[in-house]
Amino acid sequence: MACKPCCVKDDQTQRQTDRMVSRIAECLHLSRKTGHYSLEHNQSTQQQQDRYGPSLATGGTGTNNTESGSATHPGSQPSSSPKLASSPRHSPNTKPRPQPTCQRSFSQDSLDELEMDDYWKEIENIESSGGGHGRAGGEGETQEEEQQKAPEEGEHEEAWLTEAGLVRLVDDSLAADDHEEDSAVFLSTLTRTQAAAVQLRVSSYQQTLLRRRNRQHLPDVRDIFRPPEKNEEPPKLEEGSDKDATTAETEMELNVEVAFSEQALSYRDNNQRLKVNNSSLNSSDDKLPNFKLLRDKTGQTRVGDLSPLDMKKVRRLVLVEMTALFDTAGIDVKANKPGRVKSKESGLFGVPLITLLDQDHRRVPGTKVPLILQRLIRHVEEEGLDTEGLLRIPGAATRVKSLCQELESSFYDRTFQWNQVKQHDAASLLKLFIRELPHPLLTVEYLNAFIAVNKLPTKKQQLQALNLLVLLLPEANRDTLKALVEFFQRVINHQAKNKMTLNNVSVVMAPNIFMFKGFRSKVTEQQEFSMATSTANIVRLLIRYQNLLWTIPKFILTQVRQQNMESQRKLYKDRAVRKLLKKITTDRPLDKAIPEENTQGFIRVQAPQFSKISMAIQLTEDLQASDVLTRFLSQDSSVSVKKEDLCLYEIGGNIKERCLDEETYMKDLSQLNPAAEWVIKAVQR
Repeated sequence: MACKPCCVKDDQTQRQTDRMVSRIAECLHLSRKTGHYSLEHNQSTQQQQDRYGPSLATGGTGTNNTESGSATHPGSQPSSSPKLASSPRHSPNTKPRPQPTCQRSFSQDSLDELEMDDYWKEIENIESSGGGHGRAGGEGETQEEEQQKAPEEGEHEEAWLTEAGLVRLVDDSLAADDHEEDSAVFLSTLTRTQAAAVQLRVSSYQQTLLRRRNRQHLPDVRDIFRPPEKNEEPPKLEEGSDKDATTAETEMELNVEVAFSEQALSYRDNNQRLKVNNSSLNSSDDKLPNFKLLRDKTGQTRVGDLSPLDMKKVRRLVLVEMTALFDTAGIDVKANKPGRVKSKESGLFGVPLITLLDQDHRRVPGTKVPLILQRLIRHVEEEGLDTEGLLRIPGAATRVKSLCQELESSFYDRTFQWNQVKQHDAASLLKLFIRELPHPLLTVEYLNAFIAVNKLPTKKQQLQALNLLVLLLPEANRDTLKALVEFFQRVINHQAKNKMTLNNVSVVMAPNIFMFKGFRSKVTEQQEFSMATSTANIVRLLIRYQNLLWTIPKFILTQVRQQNMESQRKLYKDRAVRKLLKKITTDRPLDKAIPEENTQGFIRVQAPQFSKISMAIQLTEDLQASDVLTRFLSQDSSVSVKKEDLCLYEIGGNIKERCLDEETYMKDLSQLNPAAEWVIKAVQR
């Protein structure tokens, strides 16, 4: 495509010229600092999409993106208007047209108020420090990554079914996992949208196998999923559960009792809208509502409250639900397969997260967040969070490199002199730690999905998708990400003095979180432009809604309870088990007996770790889990543990083990799980 002549006579002509800018590299003379661009789809972009996934190529915002951010910082030089072939970066002899200096925006509502100049300055800081090339603080050692071959046909579907524990649906030759729940039990608890997501991938994979192998008959997808009867109607959402079906995002409460994909399907059917257009990115819908969860009397469940066995069920369900949610919007998100990376086996920077935590566990058992990251955050906070430009102003590159080397050699020996570390240097080390991880903090598998969140049509659906993606992250990545967003929020709380709003922190941290080590060598400059605002928006949502994102939706927990009950029923129906149980029916009933106290309006709370072993508590309408803990502490004066270090657990029945929210209403929960036992234990927060 030939370059159009760039004859700018007035603003209208300039706008027309900008829209016709070719994507050919030699015609793209746009300033990376401003983020202004207008890109059109072409063959090379499609090839990049095929290689890196659609989200990396489009930034999750469609094929045509326009981002603005020409505001400058107080005290900085005014930036020039982003004209074709007139960027200061590409045409140094061109005198920039001055613009009035703008103060930093303190609004956190709208994406169009992000000062994208911070993003491109951060990119330049990363480049100047050598952050994207080799291991900082090392001795010329570089990270090596094996060249990945293009995925074969059906490989994505096979990987998805394997991760969901459903690959045996299409390949009976595979040995069953003794610890894997029976597929029939799992499928019996799925919603219609979740089942449709599974069915789509089973059908696609079967067709691939038939073409590839053309051999013995494979199970037909119709044998697995019964087609709906003609008179069968899809389940209806509760009244008021999808208030935004015909209006913009105005509701404040999130419904977590109905599957997110079911709500999205209702929204789609009522609005006949599948994709986000570019204009909506700068509309009023881009403001961040003050979402809150509907209060559930059976208690809110946070990450870490469930047993590992139930969390395994949660993860399988969340994977299917996340896929179903994207399916309703017509977004096909394929997970990338992580390549083999040659990385350090010890040290601090450039070490895999799991390896780093393993070596930390030997020093501090129970560590969930790398010690070096904890110490860097603490040092920044000890120096005070009122420092203007915190996280934005970089430390001196030579000092940061020297400090990195010293930390590698003396951090674990506790001989490192922290009093010599300047605050901006510590912040730069923190960002360096994130970038130097051999695999991105958001994982190679789900990085595309995080970016694709921007394609979902409403802020509510974007929030729901992020909730599911956070639950899908490995525990080490999830805990580390939580520590970071909590720190970012504490920085934002001091924005009146440090001038770092939610938007400012988001655009500065986005390149560090998304552009992991070696990333910039894999994307084009056009893709980098496209990703700027979309990745900043994801970081913004992660920080703003962190109190919601690390919770397990009630509908997922309900499905886990259903699976546990179905598994128990299947166990008792087994002939061999029933025959064995028949011999002892005179001493023990077939089903687990409901405690006698429950039938009389009481529960018995046990505390085997303490001197007062158990106590009976009468159930009332307003009795909460916190009241049970208070009563226990008042009756056992020998307990030296603080109330906040204790947890009342729900154990057995239709759940393996669950640490209860203090605002859980005990009568409602005991009715939901009458066979449960109630145990007080000390818990490590």
